Amino acid sequence: MATTTITEKLSTTTVAEESVLDFAKYDYNNLERYVHPPETKEKLNWAELVTLDLEDYDREGGKERLAKQLEHAVQHVGFFYVKNYGLTQEEVDNQFTLAKHFFALPVDVKAKYECNYAAADYNGWRRNGRRVENKNFDNVEIFNIPKFTKDFEGKYQQPELLKAHLPEIEHFSKTLHSNVVLPLLRLFAIILQLPDEDYLVKQHTYEKKSEDHFRYMLYRKRTPEEWAASGGGVGNGHTDLGTVTLLFRQPIAGLQILGDDGNWTWVSAQPGTITVNLADTISHLTGGWLKSSVHRVVTPPEDQWAYDRTGLLYFARPHNETVLNPLDSPVLNAAGVKSRFEKPVTVEEWVKAKQTLQLNPDIAAKRWAEAGDGTVEVLAGFRDRKYKP
Repeated sequence: MATTTITEKLSTTTVAEESVLDFAKYDYNNLERYVHPPETKEKLNWAELVTLDLEDYDREGGKERLAKQLEHAVQHVGFFYVKNYGLTQEEVDNQFTLAKHFFALPVDVKAKYECNYAAADYNGWRRNGRRVENKNFDNVEIFNIPKFTKDFEGKYQQPELLKAHLPEIEHFSKTLHSNVVLPLLRLFAIILQLPDEDYLVKQHTYEKKSEDHFRYMLYRKRTPEEWAASGGGVGNGHTDLGTVTLLFRQPIAGLQILGDDGNWTWVSAQPGTITVNLADTISHLTGGWLKSSVHRVVTPPEDQWAYDRTGLLYFARPHNETVLNPLDSPVLNAAGVKSRFEKPVTVEEWVKAKQTLQLNPDIAAKRWAEAGDGTVEVLAGFRDRKYKP
């Protein structure tokens, strides 16, 4: 029996509205293509990260080999690369082109799709100036697109540019979920020696309500004076709040990770790869045994100052109803891990608490100041902290 996608339903239920729109003008033949900036020639202290070849996943013994290859990275680094993930370079470049043209839209057009900050709803457009750190110099814009499921159907709108390409965006998002997120969750289960290899997969099914989303992101270029006044992002060390974050190759250097030795190293743009980092909920589910990596985006090398930094990202999270208690794992039991919360906390509660801080700089500044020790309580006794520049 044939199924109908959300985007197909959209196209059939809004015929009257869309019949007057000429989507042909948003064909890629009529859009100036995104061109990746050149890589820096500066010698930087690059992080040494493992690369997983996902083509090996379905071969005999492949999952076990990949899990062994990944074990150190997920415990001690929190970052790694994957390649051969089932999307062509043309499909990736098309998404960069859409991101480029979305952020070039007038502010009053993008404002029609703005986030509901007060409700901690991050889907839609987030304008610059919403960060706690040096918000007057915040050069970051974001556009988040939620999962293509009934839970979000009709709740959010997109500009004509993106409506014309929604089937592609849906395919892109779902491919990342099925080809990257779910295999990685099985590898985590093998590392944790869970009796059911699909245990984490069952907490991350695409169809059930969760806060996964696809993101276009832009760091606008700055003058040397603006870079100096901004502080260069060195005070913006943070962890992501979900399970894993997928980041497509972006040649503008800027991403840094904090090592166990307390030093920051740069993450390079490896051809044909996605950069993956572990985030808070998978760390909560393992009592901190799997590492939610601390990272930041800082001033790029001087030979890249003339370019914007455009990002494509996918954020995976467990179902909203998932309780963030440590898993029943022989590995975790042997390590004696404990819950990171003082009471049971669901993913939905966790996401709202953390997004309230991230989307509302005035609220966040007040709560960080209340503690006075460089930490803030996010929820149920769990505290975030500031990381050294």
